[in-house]
Amino acid sequence: MSKPGQLVLIALRKMIASGELAAGERLMEIPTAQRFGVSRMPVRMAFRTLEQEGLLVPFGGRGYQVRSVSPSDIAGAVEVRGVLEGLAARQAAERGLSDDARRALERCLVEGDQLFDKGYVTEDDLEVYHDLNMRFHLVIVESSHNPAIADALARNDHLPFASVTALAVDREDMVREYRRFNYAHMQHHSVFDALVNRQGARAEALMREHANATLRYADTFSSATADARMKVILPAS
Repeated sequence: MSKPGQLVLIALRKMIASGELAAGERLMEIPTAQRFGVSRMPVRMAFRTLEQEGLLVPFGGRGYQVRSVSPSDIAGAVEVRGVLEGLAARQAAERGLSDDARRALERCLVEGDQLFDKGYVTEDDLEVYHDLNMRFHLVIVESSHNPAIADALARNDHLPFASVTALAVDREDMVREYRRFNYAHMQHHSVFDALVNRQGARAEALMREHANATLRYADTFSSATADARMKVILPAS
């Protein structure tokens, strides 16, 4: 996707997450292109991506409509992700990690340690964490050698904010966000320990708990005041 398309995509995601674009609101190519000062093509590509992510639905053959998202929708999808990723972790532990997978996970842990060891985080730090978090989860799924898990996760990721790549950040309380994401990173260390020691049941339980920690996204959609101050970091393409 072109850089203008990425900028439009990220902006629209944030507007939907914050409620600036409310459920049921219609979006058309030309007005949206004018709003962002781009051509219609980047907007068209952004709309298609948002449709794939479950944030927009086609409307009347001439545009899209913002999808209604409830806390229970998000909670259900995240719980499913936890089950699938837990299964992936168990199978990866039972099979044993390859040398390449072990090194990739270790790199994620080292990068995370460098982010959190200074005792605070910035929004830029959390965008770095977003990338390493995505890599950490991907390596575990790939290490299960079970394509059915990846396929099921890909379908589940089409539900709004269900993907591991979606991180909600409260910009007005970065101290709390430091504690929250540092805790998630410590969970990564525990999962890695279970994997390298081939403790399948423990790895599965830890990954399910790790996924369930993201259920606070449901709170984002149940509080208008929280919506106004949340920044959602999502993949650029």
